[in-house]
Amino acid sequence: MLDMFQGAFGMIMLAGIGGVALIAVAGLALVANGRPDPMAKFSETASRARQNQGSAQTLRRAATGLDMAALRKYAKFLEPTDEKELSEARKKLVLAGYHGKSAVRDLHAIQFLLAISGLLFSLLLIFVILPDKLNGTATLAAVMVAPMLIGYFMPRRWVEQRATARQEEIMAGFPDALDMMLICVEAGQSLDQSIQRVAQEIRPAYPALSEELTTVGDQVRAGRERGEVLREMAKRVDLTDITSFVTVMVQAATYGTSITQALRIFAAEMRDKRIMRAEEKANLLPTKMTLGTMMFTVPPLLIILIGPSVVGVMTELNAGAIMGN
Repeated sequence: MLDMFQGAFGMIMLAGIGGVALIAVAGLALVANGRPDPMAKFSETASRARQNQGSAQTLRRAATGLDMAALRKYAKFLEPTDEKELSEARKKLVLAGYHGKSAVRDLHAIQFLLAISGLLFSLLLIFVILPDKLNGTATLAAVMVAPMLIGYFMPRRWVEQRATARQEEIMAGFPDALDMMLICVEAGQSLDQSIQRVAQEIRPAYPALSEELTTVGDQVRAGRERGEVLREMAKRVDLTDITSFVTVMVQAATYGTSITQALRIFAAEMRDKRIMRAEEKANLLPTKMTLGTMMFTVPPLLIILIGPSVVGVMTELNAGAIMGN
């Protein structure tokens, strides 16, 4: 019975069975989630009440995350069951700028759909587009598996790259934001007003940092305690400089020290760190250029210096061989 799964056609059958199994699991999850729940009516009423009370949060979530209502039925299938894994996945998405509650579910749904799309594309490529040119078990297996793997891991890689780029953008704009914040505080504005003003001014150059500062300003205006809001921003950004800034601001507010003086000292430190990072990149540049210099400089020099001698030696040897004959 297992002989039917050997060879190239067997690999295709196994891949097809795997795709059907994935679709079947998704269907079972939908059926399981569609069973009537005695608390469904109560949960729906409570959910509507929370939506009416938190209209501002709903607008915020709609602006920062994609809330796919159709995927709520697949929540148990698309989201990790372990609370620790779910928390880590949410943290990675928050670092990338996706703050919606359904961001983890949306990401896993995109991975699943792209994997199925890759499987369908590979089947179309094997049976319709290039049925006669793809020969060999290894080639068919690669064509079958590669699109699925690319479709599954590409969204995750995109999130990682976006998180890294966002952190670099925040780190690059933070010293300028501190300088502008210091100017605003010295001009007589409060720290909360200066944060809102700086968020507006740096939005064209550093939109990620502007988004975080805008969130801090909106939450403080809503009545939340400033220290708690700043700590949440430090957790969302996950940068050492932001964490140090939050610690300085919280300590200044707790012990009653001058916020202006704390900002002035911290802004000077951030400027020095930015100069040090620039000098570090400049010091690494000669090392990176060494390989290119050797590849494009040494061979021409060898040809120029040794080439004439090699030609002369070959000429003498040929002349001696002719005279000997």
